[in-house]
Amino acid sequence: MKSWMRRMAMAMVVPPNPIPSISTQSLSLLHHNSIIPSFSSSRATQTTPFLTISHRRSFLSAPPCSAPSTSLSAEYNFSDFDEGEGDCVANATQWNGSKVLLKGMTYTQLEKWVQSHGYRPGQAMMLWKRMYGNDIWAHHSDELEGLNKDFKKMLSEKAEFRALSLKEIRTAADGTRKILFSLDDGMVIETVVIPCDRGRTTVCVSSQVGCAMNCQFCYTGRMGLRRHLTAAEIVEQAVFARRMLTIEVGPITNVVFMGMGEPLHNIDNVIKAADIMVDGQGLQFSPRKVTISTSGLVPQLKRFLHESKCALAVSLNATTDEVRNWIMPINRKYKLDLLLGTLREELRSKRNYKVLFEYVMLEGINDSDDDAKRLIELVKGIPCKINLISFNPHNGSFFRPTKEERMIEFRNILAGGGCTVFLRLSRGDDQMAACGQLGKPGTIQAPLLRVPQQFQMAIGNSA
Repeated sequence: MKSWMRRMAMAMVVPPNPIPSISTQSLSLLHHNSIIPSFSSSRATQTTPFLTISHRRSFLSAPPCSAPSTSLSAEYNFSDFDEGEGDCVANATQWNGSKVLLKGMTYTQLEKWVQSHGYRPGQAMMLWKRMYGNDIWAHHSDELEGLNKDFKKMLSEKAEFRALSLKEIRTAADGTRKILFSLDDGMVIETVVIPCDRGRTTVCVSSQVGCAMNCQFCYTGRMGLRRHLTAAEIVEQAVFARRMLTIEVGPITNVVFMGMGEPLHNIDNVIKAADIMVDGQGLQFSPRKVTISTSGLVPQLKRFLHESKCALAVSLNATTDEVRNWIMPINRKYKLDLLLGTLREELRSKRNYKVLFEYVMLEGINDSDDDAKRLIELVKGIPCKINLISFNPHNGSFFRPTKEERMIEFRNILAGGGCTVFLRLSRGDDQMAACGQLGKPGTIQAPLLRVPQQFQMAIGNSA
């Protein structure tokens, strides 16, 4: 059966420090919400579903916007995820107090910077190609062959090429690589490279350190949000992957923003990074092969569809608001009707564009025949395809993956209803590199939310 699923599965498979002090009151609230004896709708609304951990960092080119509080209040302010909130947390282009970080710039910005130092625009293009193209992927001025000697000297004095430091590469039994990068503030992010025997290799990049969404099935969500990544830190993940692994795994052709973090919560830097990745003179990824995923931040989703040519994936995972409110707390702000209605409206004006719906299958929670039938109705009128994803277990989770036979039955119901649907196999799970397994939660973790009464039997002894 597994071999049959492997043949039928879609090729685009992806995964997926010391913490500042937090108040005693917040610790008490976290402990309270870790216990899951019962559920009522009134009490659920009082539960704080998110954890955002403020981490001070020096920004030399622009001051950071106001950081969210580390305390967990009884009533969560969902306006933190409205358009524009939190988007300027990480926009610095300065490095070490004096050098400019080149990978944080678009080509237009790089050209202006080069000209400001007295050099021709042509030199900027040559530099751009050596950073992102021509199989060079330069990490140092010494690797800039063919450039003017004085220009190289200026770059060595004024510019920094690297935003990340390689910490470790872990190789899974199926060939998936999990790359751990250290940031300049000591934090660590994870990137995954997924080879495919059909000639398509995907790099899964992170957009944040941790994540504020607190999806209950996701290990990264247990971390809370530490900070956004800069555009340079996002782009460099793809550059590093090509530089280090192209010879081993073949050309890296696809990028998915499905690593650590909610990409649209960091929309400014994500759109900028994606624009750099698809530049025709640089990394040259096709916009159709760069996919940005979201849990459903509706205002940012609309902005993304207007400003970016890249593909969109929406992590759906439930067919009712009751279930999605529980397993994906952002649904309390942006309900299914609003999310899907927005997609239906926005995609009317986009030609030959399909959204990818991701559906993590949780045994006894969202995998019934009724769920499949509701899903068919929910996506009607939306040009889309659906990926059914096996849940990848991790420490502390009480969910169980839907059995393969049930996934196939669920897929068949969707296909019978006219949906384009694929099964997506887990990759790299023996190295915690699969979807929903990235990151390393610390002592302070986002709360586990109360389980609706009707699902307590389903989670059984796993709770």
